[in-house]
Amino acid sequence: MLTRRLRRILVVAAVLAVGALAWTMLAQASTTDREQAGAIRGGGTSLVRGGTGSPSFTPVTTNFAFSWKDGTGGFECLALVPSVAAGKPGSGNFDTNAMYVTGSLTSAHVRGQSAVLTGTATVTGLGAGTDAPFTATVTRGGPGATLVLEISGLTFSEIVLDGEIRF
Repeated sequence: MLTRRLRRILVVAAVLAVGALAWTMLAQASTTDREQAGAIRGGGTSLVRGGTGSPSFTPVTTNFAFSWKDGTGGFECLALVPSVAAGKPGSGNFDTNAMYVTGSLTSAHVRGQSAVLTGTATVTGLGAGTDAPFTATVTRGGPGATLVLEISGLTFSEIVLDGEIRF
């Protein structure tokens, strides 16, 4: 049988061991957060609010990806529309490239729950051009987060359907 004193020593040792383990886990988590400070990244699929606009309001989806860390980054966005008119078989297939934006980020600023990314891009399709300045304003989160892309005199307000934006 264990004496009362030995039981107390074992309980104290167990509490100290659990505390040391918890401290180690928290220290590693905070190191990871410090290493990622300043990183802004995201990717996924979004739906452009209002699609192509009046009069047809054809839906537009985008596949987007971007990253910014240590003063450098890139931005990609592919906009797709259906090749078949609404109400007909296949009208839900987003299979036509309407616009592609590929560029470099030159700055990024976090403002509360939003981040503003700026850069220059090559644009094909709608708004085509080279060295086109752009601004992408994003909110953090998964589905429901937002991305607003301003490029070539056009503004695209998008809602993230899947994927995530982190900073």
